[in-house]
Amino acid sequence: MQYKRILLKLSGEALMGDRQYGIDPKRLAEYAEDIKTVTSKGIEVAIVIGGGNIFRGVAGASVGMDRVQSDHMGMLATVINGLALQNALEDADIPTRLQTAIKINEVAEPFIRRKAMRHLEKGRVVIFGGGTGNPYFTTDSAAVLRAIEIEADVILKGTRVDGIYTSDPEKDSHATKYDHITFDDVLRKGLKVMDTTAFTLSQENKLPIIVFDMNKRGNLLKVVSGENIGTTVQL
Repeated sequence: MQYKRILLKLSGEALMGDRQYGIDPKRLAEYAEDIKTVTSKGIEVAIVIGGGNIFRGVAGASVGMDRVQSDHMGMLATVINGLALQNALEDADIPTRLQTAIKINEVAEPFIRRKAMRHLEKGRVVIFGGGTGNPYFTTDSAAVLRAIEIEADVILKGTRVDGIYTSDPEKDSHATKYDHITFDDVLRKGLKVMDTTAFTLSQENKLPIIVFDMNKRGNLLKVVSGENIGTTVQL
């Protein structure tokens, strides 16, 4: 296997499946089976999940809500998604722990770095909910921060697109895909991979990012096996 420990970043929207909002149990079950193929190979898996299928802080702020209050609502949405994903993983017989950056002791453990790493070493999937625990930071930033803290080998950003393109492939039929690209080139070309804070943090810590299509069954295993799936961003 190419990697020993990975951080998988999933968007909240990915959990909607074909729905307009909320959570699609079928999509959750598919993700759980794909994650199981990876954990069965002995790879340690941590997950950060967004909350955009339920509530997006920036959107709330744009219609007049207080930004801090709005972001806290978004953090709670990620915890709801984390609980749903935990349930799907455990239904697939994958031992799982949910840790949150904001204390909700009745439903999840607080984030404790050493405890998270111990869970991973014991073969448990660890889901990190609640973002960074601070407003004004995205779940992309949370993903990079947690990946660095747990000493992950790579960040795998699972999306509905199969990599990074010269322009939006859903809008431009002439867009071409990059197999590999450097952090500097992403910034120079103005390509959208993660928000600037998250991307810079990843660059400074020499942590590679692979953007790939999570909705295609089997892609996750192909990525961690070292196959040329998606786009790799590195120094």
